[in-house]
Amino acid sequence: MRAILVHWLVEVAVEYKLLSDTLYLTISYIDRYLSVNVLNMQKLQLLDVSSMLIAAKYEEINPPHVDDFCYITDNTYTKDEVVKMEADVLKSLKFEMGNPTAKTFLRKYNSVAQKTQKIPSLKLQFLGYYVAELSLLDSV
Repeated sequence: MRAILVHWLVEVAVEYKLLSDTLYLTISYIDRYLSVNVLNMQKLQLLDVSSMLIAAKYEEINPPHVDDFCYITDNTYTKDEVVKMEADVLKSLKFEMGNPTAKTFLRKYNSVAQKTQKIPSLKLQFLGYYVAELSLLDSV
């Protein structure tokens, strides 16, 4: 089920031209939220869009609006439901929104590797990002 939701989030991120950092943060918020809360299946997509809304506000210069996230769910959820879930996620995560993701560590690794490795830096960087994106579909 997680893989299906993550795949859908990837499509949403592409649709709204969001940064990959936004996607990584979104999935991190979802995983962290679900590690401390129980949620029924009907609310998982609500958690997805609410988490992406938070991540977009954190990472994007011009984040999509709440209405955009309601629209992308085919108006399954109201604006009020999305905002309420957003508040619940923020409270559950104790407003700790700037946590590092796999991409954060890859950037650090790449900067060190460029100085010490004989492998072309772009090859190493793209390979690392590819593996990190594949890992998004794995459950924690």
